[in-house]
Amino acid sequence: MTTSVRNTVLVVGSANLDFVVRVPHVPAPGETVLGSGVRSFPGGKGANQAVACARAGNAATHMLAALGDDAHAEPIVESLRAAGVRSSIVRVPDAPTGIAFVCLADDAENAITVAPGANDFLRADHLPSLEGISHLLLQLETPLDTVVACALAARAAGVQVVLNAAPACALPATLLEAVDVLIVNEGELAAIAGHPGLPLAGTLALIDVPCVIVTLGARGCLARVRGDIFLQPSFPVEAQDTTAAGDTFCGVLTAALSRADALPAALRCASAAAALACTRLGAQASIPTQAEVDAFLQAQPMPADAHQGHAGLAAYCGLT
Repeated sequence: MTTSVRNTVLVVGSANLDFVVRVPHVPAPGETVLGSGVRSFPGGKGANQAVACARAGNAATHMLAALGDDAHAEPIVESLRAAGVRSSIVRVPDAPTGIAFVCLADDAENAITVAPGANDFLRADHLPSLEGISHLLLQLETPLDTVVACALAARAAGVQVVLNAAPACALPATLLEAVDVLIVNEGELAAIAGHPGLPLAGTLALIDVPCVIVTLGARGCLARVRGDIFLQPSFPVEAQDTTAAGDTFCGVLTAALSRADALPAALRCASAAAALACTRLGAQASIPTQAEVDAFLQAQPMPADAHQGHAGLAAYCGLT
């Protein structure tokens, strides 16, 4: 009797076509801002993370997504194929492919509105075989009951479950109990913990998940693995567009974990890939290759005061 090798990441999640408009600044409520043009890019948290896992993380990657039977679906399918992602596409003839409207400001910040379309029709019974799957990567742009059911199925099959809890919402205990690695930003962490105002380190202690990672934008990231804390300061870059930086982080981190990389190395690699993604326009179009990530890391200086970056991040997280 032989046991199959588990070396593939399965991403179950959203796929959208993004329409991006450049503006001087993100509009305030009730404000009209004139943009400078519109471009379209394949996007969606799930598809972005799958592309990052395959392209920047160089991991065998399979994706389950739901698309409409329309022209908006084709750029997404082609982007997944070009990145080397093996895809299982559920076609929903009565719903359009999901779309996102991205307002991209000159300072690289953005505001995003998503119309889920076919993503709302992704169901747990669409889940492909978990044979050979080492990690299941999930997000929250598809129905929550589907996310829960897929996580439970993976847990029962001995597959590691990675959840990027975005967009933020309250999560059922049954889902958190099935999660091995939880990735959130500060707002998402507060929404899950339900105790705003605590230092980050204190809030992390409230989340009963073996590994919790908090991304902190330009500051870096913080991870807790049971009782151990790990810090990774960000890599400074000239940001052009922060769209999909977080998704790039999630995909590359999961790819690294699928290779059994140590967490500090995985955090460093994921942070470098996310930094590079900020230097380019678009979602999947901005995601670097593994060779680019490796070259970027090799070019990073090793200053004598490198500990100061960790000290500043530690202070921000409430660890000093």
